[in-house]
Amino acid sequence: MIAVDRGRYTCMVDDAPLTAMRARELGRKSVVVGDRVALVGDVSGSTGSLARIVRIGERTSVLRRTADDDDTTAEGRVERVVVANADQLVIVSALADPPPRTGFIDRCLVAAYDAGITPLLCLTKADLAGPAEVLGYYAELDLPHVLSEPDGDLGALREALAGRVSVMVGHSGVGKSTLVNRLVPDADRAVGVVSAVGKGRHTSTSAVALRLPARRRREDPGWIVDTPGVRSFGLALVSAESLLHGFPDLVEGTVDCPPNCEHTETDPECALPAWVAAGHADVRRLESYRRLLASRSGGDGLEGPDRG
Repeated sequence: MIAVDRGRYTCMVDDAPLTAMRARELGRKSVVVGDRVALVGDVSGSTGSLARIVRIGERTSVLRRTADDDDTTAEGRVERVVVANADQLVIVSALADPPPRTGFIDRCLVAAYDAGITPLLCLTKADLAGPAEVLGYYAELDLPHVLSEPDGDLGALREALAGRVSVMVGHSGVGKSTLVNRLVPDADRAVGVVSAVGKGRHTSTSAVALRLPARRRREDPGWIVDTPGVRSFGLALVSAESLLHGFPDLVEGTVDCPPNCEHTETDPECALPAWVAAGHADVRRLESYRRLLASRSGGDGLEGPDRG
């Protein structure tokens, strides 16, 4: 399934898009971009045809986020599934104009690790600033990364995307849309086809999956899922343990913590400050981790100076 628009689902069958709707027997099960579904009814894809989605295949991964702080219900914050069956989360961040927001990157990393999805850091505008500071911040993670310049070669990024379903996220202005259009030159046309089939439009809050063009015969170039509406990753429903494992450079430092340590600033016996002071992790990583802990317990969820 490659797009959702106001109750209409665009599915790819034999490389052709067709429109479907949810069958009543699915109940309240959500259908999201990336789902593999079974269809019945008119699957011709001809104008006016409408199939029904009757079954959702087992998901290999689910990338989730809690809705923004002002998007809540009486029961609390709303959790949204961003995409199903993705292999990789491509976190797009500019090196300048706007400056990199490590708080946002940290949130994305937690979401990726929690979902069992491989993260990839894509640093754009490398012609304006070098990557040393950002990469130094993540030096202990061995985080894979690629660099991008305007009109520069995208070979390294294409290689990292080949054969995978990759979700691309990034703040406004970091160059994500430019990357998508360079990777899929007919991206606007592809979205137009989806909109026409779905009798809707691709809005800033909808995701769409785009097949990458093959560079060689018999190559699986992969898919990218563009998520223009995902500007933040709320983590209110991520467990404290999963949150810690989003900071692998800090995990070993908790070995010397007392039982039931909450790793907060108010916990005087927490071993993490000593771990950082010994040079095993960047102090900013500990500060970011503790901000995320605070956001889970009712804080504002923002990432300090860079506002994630």
